[in-house]
Amino acid sequence: MDGRDLVRSMKTVGSAGAARGLRTVRAAWRRRRADATGLPARGAERARVPGPVLDVEPGPGGGTIRFSRSDLRIFVAVNGAVFWGWDGAEPEPSYALAGRCPEPDPRAVLEPDKDGGWRVVAERVTVVVSRHGAVEVCTPGGVTLRRDLPPRWWEPRDGGPGRWMQRSEVAADARFFGLGGRASGPRLRGGTYRLWNTDPGHAFGREDDPLYLTMPVQLVVSDAATHLVFHDTSWDGTVTLREGEEGAGSGHDRPGSSELRMDGGPLRCWVVVGTPARVLLAWASLTGAPALPPAWALGHHHARWGFGSEQEVRRIVAGYHEHGLPLDAVHLDIDHYDAHQVFTVDQDRFPKLPVLAEELRRDGIRLVSIVDPAVRAEPGNAVYDSGLAEDAFVKDAAGLLVEGVVWPGESVFPDFTHARVRRWWGRLYAERIGQGFAGFWHDMNEPTSFTAFGEPTLPRSARHALDGRDGDHREAHNVYALCMARAAYEGLRELRPEERPFLFSRSGWAGLQRYGGTWSGDVATGWPGLRASLSLVMGLGLCGVPYSGPDVGGFDGSPSPELYIRWFQLGAYLPLFRTHASLRAGRREPWEFGPEVLEHARVALVERRRLLPYFMTLAHLARRTGAPYVRPVWWGAPEDRALRDCEDAFLLGDSLLVAPVLDPGAEQRAVQLPRGLWYDTATGRRHRGPGQVLVDAPLSRIPVFARAGAVIPVRGDDGGLELEVWTPARGRTGGGLVVRDAGDGWGEPEVERYVARWEGRQVVVEREGEDGLHEPSRPVRVRGLG
Repeated sequence: MDGRDLVRSMKTVGSAGAARGLRTVRAAWRRRRADATGLPARGAERARVPGPVLDVEPGPGGGTIRFSRSDLRIFVAVNGAVFWGWDGAEPEPSYALAGRCPEPDPRAVLEPDKDGGWRVVAERVTVVVSRHGAVEVCTPGGVTLRRDLPPRWWEPRDGGPGRWMQRSEVAADARFFGLGGRASGPRLRGGTYRLWNTDPGHAFGREDDPLYLTMPVQLVVSDAATHLVFHDTSWDGTVTLREGEEGAGSGHDRPGSSELRMDGGPLRCWVVVGTPARVLLAWASLTGAPALPPAWALGHHHARWGFGSEQEVRRIVAGYHEHGLPLDAVHLDIDHYDAHQVFTVDQDRFPKLPVLAEELRRDGIRLVSIVDPAVRAEPGNAVYDSGLAEDAFVKDAAGLLVEGVVWPGESVFPDFTHARVRRWWGRLYAERIGQGFAGFWHDMNEPTSFTAFGEPTLPRSARHALDGRDGDHREAHNVYALCMARAAYEGLRELRPEERPFLFSRSGWAGLQRYGGTWSGDVATGWPGLRASLSLVMGLGLCGVPYSGPDVGGFDGSPSPELYIRWFQLGAYLPLFRTHASLRAGRREPWEFGPEVLEHARVALVERRRLLPYFMTLAHLARRTGAPYVRPVWWGAPEDRALRDCEDAFLLGDSLLVAPVLDPGAEQRAVQLPRGLWYDTATGRRHRGPGQVLVDAPLSRIPVFARAGAVIPVRGDDGGLELEVWTPARGRTGGGLVVRDAGDGWGEPEVERYVARWEGRQVVVEREGEDGLHEPSRPVRVRGLG
């Protein structure tokens, strides 16, 4: 017994004083006992390295290299991605990959290299394997992007899963991004980052790590090229990063490094090399195209834990109407449930929920429901009873139901790693649809189980199907929410085949974008929380999840009017634009902060409404190319080191650069511009990059710049689509794409391509067609001519 845990138990009961406090103490000890009896004790271990090369077996796209103590399977896929797996690990089965693994590239060949090593030569990449198992990824010109040293395993002498470690070196100028949702990012400094989806249990700040959505995906940007590396194992682990140093010690560069330590699972890896756009395209081809949100989901959402009743929802909606503020969705949190039980409604406070939903829909407002995975363990609860009949819930090593404590009280948890359970869960959304809900947000699905001490999740010994492979929670934990999202998405596709599902999830893993997006979780109210919001959205986008956003205003506390409006202005340019707050937090409606903030919020909302056609275009492009809506300013010029270090601004697509105000009292701010001509959209003033400019940032707005020559689809005054064209630089041309989609169906809209150019003293805009250029059929407004 750990004496500190006993003290925490006593404090929890004493401070809670209620049944829930005692339940969390019991849950913590129950979890500890389950793991003590259900997990094998880790005894003596033996260390192992690959050893020297013995022989090779060429195969499609590469082959197998046999070492004295391990085999390395390596090939280059047709999309240019490189795969390698140690100890016979193959790309499948994998929760990350979408569909079948890409075919090997028949043009890639395995051939001898110097000093007894081997190499795979392909069009876009060369992979060199040393005779002791180091793996180098090089550009076609021979520049090394990363060097993975020979891995090391520690295996229990009495069998069972072993742990392993992989050290890697990158260029001295390289910068690290990714690893899922990290509040300290988007650029990841030196330090250790854990790969274990975690509910921190409080409103988090920039120093909190890990958070709800982690994934072993790194994007590494250097002068030579950008590359993405994905270690496809869902076990608990850590990544320790160290940035390099140029000219360190006697004029020699010190390379950057990454050390990955995993508690189990296969040692298999994917690497993609190229420009950021090419890398994300290949990543989307591996893990799946991002789900396309319905058009209304790109508008403004208002949420709160604690609306309390239908009357309160109507009051909030009426406030938006009275103040002339656009509103597209209202979210109901767990307080609309009957005793916090999922797939129920409190009939006292929401007696006519379908009527309310229909009223809102007539006004263009959708209703969105929270959905938690925990099911109250009580006979008579319809979900619990049907889950028992379906044998749907997670069990322990002895075959008994695993129980935890969540909002409904004592709860059980569906095993979403079983296809039959996913089908059962997906059908349950019929109840939500019957209540009039149009979208869903998944919460508490790390999964979270309250405990007085220890990890707030299921026992690591809990058993899971893992889609026929069988295993325990050590392997299933990180993919639990991903499988829950799949269950909901596939269920909604069957229940409403004519509509695109809308869901976003607090937790997830690589491939989450196939089913929806995510949000920040419970970000702390404060200026650091505002910065963390932007970090999370950018970092997740670089991991392939383009649709996300924060709780505008922060989850807890009461933001100052200045902090609120700055957060609101940032949110207006992020994919998921949602205000949200906890039960005990201050109000989040714009009119609660005074007339000045109300007017500034109206400006931001109107601009978001005006840009909806552009957001819809970005959503379609994300689905087709994997490119996130929100991109770091180095996206088009990763070789620009000044841009690589810029974390307080972002590109919205190719056409706009947004520079939010992230510090209190600021009325000006410096903005790092990429190469080219940029227009301040508020003043029309031109600025030329690359370089830094100082611009005004009054409380009424944040700086936004348009790229010269950009053709941006916007909503006109009459509600129709028009083209906003920013004058190209003299002697240059510009252009843009437009995807017209105002609905939520499955039709495949046409991609319209426009070019803008000078013709004498006029700016001419034309649409590209198969038979040449044509005059656009949409209204055109040219800006920046002055």
